[in-house]
Amino acid sequence: MHFRKLHGAGNDFIVISGRDAARQEDWPALAQRLCARSTGIGADGLVVTNLIDTASPAFEVTCINADGSTATMCGNALRCAAWCADQDHGIREMSLLMAGVKHDARLADDGVWVTAEVGTVELRRVCAVFNGRPFWFDEAHTGTEHVVGIVDDVDAVDAVVCGRLIRHHEDLAPLGTNVNFIQAAGKQALKIRTYERGVEAETLSCGSGAVAAVVIATCRGLVADRQVTVHNRSGTPLTVRPHEARRGKAYWIGGPVTHTFWGELA
Repeated sequence: MHFRKLHGAGNDFIVISGRDAARQEDWPALAQRLCARSTGIGADGLVVTNLIDTASPAFEVTCINADGSTATMCGNALRCAAWCADQDHGIREMSLLMAGVKHDARLADDGVWVTAEVGTVELRRVCAVFNGRPFWFDEAHTGTEHVVGIVDDVDAVDAVVCGRLIRHHEDLAPLGTNVNFIQAAGKQALKIRTYERGVEAETLSCGSGAVAAVVIATCRGLVADRQVTVHNRSGTPLTVRPHEARRGKAYWIGGPVTHTFWGELA
């Protein structure tokens, strides 16, 4: 079984495509084994991508988190899948189906872009107490569950301890949530840190989290409803902009995809 190791702005994945993706495997168990940082290849998730339509290019993309759970949406995994589609088939515009939801994807000079759907938005969704002070998080569903807290300094936040607390908050049971801490960073720019459910750790980048951050920051008046640069922990920002034809209902996420190495599983 051949694989690629890629990352989208620091959010890293093991990608299996082509004939190997059609194999009958226990993908969740394989994801747990391969994604382990100390004993496996190491990654935030395992991505399996299959070409399902050649006439109107479309791929089915499954993203399995490092803990073996299946993601309903992962923007950076979709972007990595689109990059592989271009490498393998020369396709630069396509549809990507993840968890039954269709996403548009395109490769351009300024990066790899995919769409994210925006669902429920609820301000002041959940409250937690940090250092004796109440702190509110807003919620934005961007294909998966996200809450967003606005802070003065994201670098001062203990994203793992605070993120894990909110991720398992009783008011968000049983699914839990992904947790984002954001800070205004100048005109049309945000800084972000994300604790990802399924990875159960802080990740260097999160595509759906970047969209959630922009949605909430727009509601809160931190940015205007146009293109926003989202600076993450990797140092390689993502760009989020409204979908031209579906403003308010969908966004484009764009940025680089990097192929780090390929290998073969014995």
